[in-house]
Parts: sequence; structure tokens; C-alpha cells
Amino acid sequence: MSTWEATGVGSHPGEDHLEAIRVVLGEVPGLPYLPELPSRGVGADLVGRTAGLLVDLPVEVQPSGWRLCDRPGRDHQRAVDHLRRDLDGLEELAHDYAGPLKLQVCGSWTLAGSIELRHGDKVLSDAGAVRDLTASLAQGVADHCAEVRRRLPGVTEIVLQLDEPGLPGVLAGTVPTASGFGRLAAVEEWRVEESLPLFGAPVVHCCAPSVPFDLLRRAGVRGVSVDASLLRRRDEEALGELFEAGMVLFLGVVPGRDTRLADAGGVARPAVDLWRRLGFAPERLAEQVVLTPSCGLAGASPAYAKAALAACRKAARVLHEDPAWAQGG
Repeated sequence: MSTWEATGVGSHPGEDHLEAIRVVLGEVPGLPYLPELPSRGVGADLVGRTAGLLVDLPVEVQPSGWRLCDRPGRDHQRAVDHLRRDLDGLEELAHDYAGPLKLQVCGSWTLAGSIELRHGDKVLSDAGAVRDLTASLAQGVADHCAEVRRRLPGVTEIVLQLDEPGLPGVLAGTVPTASGFGRLAAVEEWRVEESLPLFGAPVVHCCAPSVPFDLLRRAGVRGVSVDASLLRRRDEEALGELFEAGMVLFLGVVPGRDTRLADAGGVARPAVDLWRRLGFAPERLAEQVVLTPSCGLAGASPAYAKAALAACRKAARVLHEDPAWAQGG
């Protein structure tokens, strides 16, 4: 069971990676994470940053986006350099940190729907290419986690988050072809289910509607990260089964862009209301629900990003310190 209270999804505004790391360590010390700063440009975006981890599958940027290529070039190196700089900053600022740490990478299905083959359509169009990409990513992620452990020996566990905003579209057959004039065929659920254990027991983040909760539960993931505002009543039976299986829900309860933030009770309300409807014991709420912003914070101001994390932490403390509040309000 989790005692993580609160964390962030991953992305932050601006280009100052040291300041972003300071904010994370200060505002969500129970489960800090390595922040991503996509506004730095090529190689700092979700796809490029993760593509830089691939083993023996170099990438480059074309007018249409990221594409596999024959040998590492400037674009690939830029992604590698961004991540190395971030790790250097994390090592500098968290050298004496002890506890869990979350790392985020783009999941293989969203990646396959975003990267093009050397001479053809997207990787997602070729089942063999998807298998190769997934294996390469799994090895690259394992190497990445090992490097973080070497740099930060006080880390007690690494919580791996796979960002899969494209997964519902992959399953529904709505991912556009490289030309944009067609749609790639829907992928069978068993293929996705079979791929996820290659990454251990990750947390899967999906900030799109129609999250495949049943599939993720069958795949044995550790948890699921979603935007509370996108949940529908029809999702609740699947969520109940997820909680019964002992999984953790990372629930996005504050907007990812600047707005007026509610007080702690208001921020916690979506989690409390969901828990009451499901009918679980109040004390389990704080063990199985981690509060987060609804998605990444790259589109927010730096001040709001800090305030959003602080709001999640304060709301989570309400649930931890007074479990009965989840029952009586």
C-alpha cells in the first residue's frame, strides 16, 4: 500500500531544471520525481526525451516529427544531453535524499504511434517493429533506472511511470497514419497487456478519456494515473476492481494550468466523493489514492506549478490525518 500522499505528473514550465527540481523536492517530498521541461525544445519533449533512451534505435527529427534513423545524430544527442543535465542537477540537489523517487518515460504504445519508421509509416503500423521498440525501450529504461540508483544511493525504490496518453487511441484504431489521411488498425488488448510486464510493475499515466482500467489491472501494473475530471460513472466498477486488487490510483485533482486553487478540502473532494460511492473503508483512501495535478504542468506559470503541488500535498494530508473525513465529510 502507498504512503506517498502526493506527487506530480512530470512536466514543468520554463527552462531552469535546477529550480524545477528544487520545487519538486520541497513541495512533494513523499514522492519526488525528475521533472521534465519540454519548453527547452527538441529532445526535451515527451517523445524525444524517451527516444533518447532507446538502445540501438537512434532517432532524428524530420518535418513530420521523430523518425528512426541509421545512426545517432544531432537530434538524438540533444535528447541525451538534456537528460544527462537533468540527472546531474538531481544528483547535485538530492545527493542526501533517502526515499522513493518517480521517473517518467513515454510508454511504448504512445511512442510507437508517434515515431516513424526509417522509410514508411509509424512504428505502430508494424507489429514486429513495435516489439523491437518495446524491447529497446525496456532495456533503455532499465539502464536509466540503474544510473539513477548509482547517482542517488539513498533512493529506496524507483516508481516508474509510463506516460500513455495515446493508448486509448491505439486500442480504438484512431491513431492517424504518417500521411494523416488514414487511421492505423486497432491493436488487440492482449498485445498491450503482454508488453507492460517488460517494465516491471509501472504506474501507467493516461490523461485521455476511456482509460482501459480492466486491461491495466490484468497486466499487473502497480497503479494508474488519471485526470479526475475525465472519469465517468461507468469507470467506477473497473476502479473498484482496481482497488480490490491492491493497486494505487494517482488522481489528478487540480488543473494543470493557472487558476484559482480550492482549499485543501475542495482539492481532496473528487477523491473523497469517489471513495464514498465505491463504499470502501475510509482508512484505505489515503493508502491507495495519491493526489496529483490533472496532467503535466508545462503550460502553467512557475508560481502556479509550485502552488499546485503544494495544494495536492495539503489535501493529501487531510486524508492521512483524518481518515474518517472521507466518510463523514
